[in-house]
Amino acid sequence: MLENHNARTGRLLPVWTIEIQTLAEDTDRLLDAVKQVHPLGYGRYQRNASISAVGRETTQPEPRSTTAKHKAGFRAGTTETYPMVELKISIERNLKALEQVMDALIDAHHYEEPVIFVRQDWASRAAYDPNRSNPNRWWNNGRGLPSPLT
Repeated sequence: MLENHNARTGRLLPVWTIEIQTLAEDTDRLLDAVKQVHPLGYGRYQRNASISAVGRETTQPEPRSTTAKHKAGFRAGTTETYPMVELKISIERNLKALEQVMDALIDAHHYEEPVIFVRQDWASRAAYDPNRSNPNRWWNNGRGLPSPLT
């Protein structure tokens, strides 16, 4: 049904959305690792991702966990809470591409058991012309692009 969606403004494509819980300071490293195997394209752009504000992740590591082996003073069953962000990317629904991206993510992640969710989604692709006179577009709205984050 959605594969037949073809509105005046664009179409929908089947994608896998991959959501990774990680440290804020690791997002660029993870994106760079994925970029080695996939362009993370979205329309006419590459290396596309969204990164949430910093939140928290919580866990209770088991006695045989890596935490138990490598963290001094660890007590099994103790709840631990750490800062995290959600890094979200999407790729075309191609199993080989998904396998390569997952390998890159897991190899580059700081956890041995990273929290990664993969969903089947549909992503929009605009039927646009960069010279279009739509007053809502950044090049026509008088404000331009927002200032980049450093």
